[in-house]
Amino acid sequence: MNCIEAKVGLLPGAQYPNLKKAMPHSIFPGIELPPLSIGSGPNAVQLGGALPLFILGPCVLESEEFVWKMARSLKAICTHLRLPFVFKASYDKANRTSVSSYRGNGVEEGCRILGEIGRELCVPVTTDVHSPEEAERAAEWIDILQIPAFLCRQTDLIEAAARTGRVVNVKKGQFLAPQDVGNIAHKLRTFGCESFFFTERGVTFGYNNLVADMRSLYWIREQGFRVVFDATHSVQRPGGGGDKTSGDGVLAPVLARAAVAAGCDGVFIETHEDPSKALSDGPNQVPLEQLPALLHKLTRIHALVRE
Repeated sequence: MNCIEAKVGLLPGAQYPNLKKAMPHSIFPGIELPPLSIGSGPNAVQLGGALPLFILGPCVLESEEFVWKMARSLKAICTHLRLPFVFKASYDKANRTSVSSYRGNGVEEGCRILGEIGRELCVPVTTDVHSPEEAERAAEWIDILQIPAFLCRQTDLIEAAARTGRVVNVKKGQFLAPQDVGNIAHKLRTFGCESFFFTERGVTFGYNNLVADMRSLYWIREQGFRVVFDATHSVQRPGGGGDKTSGDGVLAPVLARAAVAAGCDGVFIETHEDPSKALSDGPNQVPLEQLPALLHKLTRIHALVRE
């Protein structure tokens, strides 16, 4: 038994008795939506079902050995807790603050690794794409194509992702109001995509700071769209470290609990075995050893607010 399994083993039973009584969509009366299916066969999960969907993984593929170790640890955690999850990692951090910062191992190698993880561990995988060409390449391996927040209005990129037939996750830009996602949804549908959702990741608040407005989750859902909350990017302080982004990772679990109580369909959490040594976004990531207890608590909150 490794340290992660031991940590999980301390949790009470991985049973959620409230789920039998839960009405998965009743937290938003009059705004009920059918679950969104992601993946296929043994990899299939649902966004908007009786359980919250968790999108989990490190910020960037630091190495093939590292990302496999993280994926196996997360698979063990979520299997024990009987929770659906999607594994995420970026093959290219294209918007790093400094030109000297680590970016990743590229679309071809990165998507190959993620695709192999998905097949071997029977888990859907996701990564962010930055150009129409990358969207087409990534779609060969990836279940959910993520549109980065800074690129959420780029029509060519949205069109390319939509036309792949994959599920699309659009990160809401830090400069957009919740109501603005309706225009993005119209683009996706115009290009033939009905399987999409939005991720709230905070809004710019002055310089080097973001705030997470929980009202946004309701307003996005009110428009008829599934919504995920990004707990770790919402605590970023963009450029706050001079030549790098800083953040308040200790607040990520706090915001995650608030978002689940507010009614989001899923939670996006970046995690690392040692955030202090992470090659990207270390200050915002949740330590892996803390993740089992956090996921358990979020699932209980999700069930409670749907009683």
